[in-house]
Amino acid sequence: MRNDECVIYIVTKGGAVQRYVKDDRGWTQKSSKGIIRRMSAEQLLSHILPPLSKEDKRGVRIIVKRRKKKVKKKSKK
Repeated sequence: MRNDECVIYIVTKGGAVQRYVKDDRGWTQKSSKGIIRRMSAEQLLSHILPPLSKEDKRGVRIIVKRRKKKVKKKSKK
């Protein structure tokens, strides 16, 4: 799976969800309040790595799902 083929979700104990998606311009974060921010790969890692560490006890979950592929339509000639 490539980076642009997945969506990363960070879910907090309270149910807030942050969504991360990669496109041709880089990574985008969408907060649970609908705020959209552009970010670098390094910024994404700084958000993801703490919940993945065993020392983090905040109860944050990381979920990765495959994006649905867009079907290209054949042009009629």
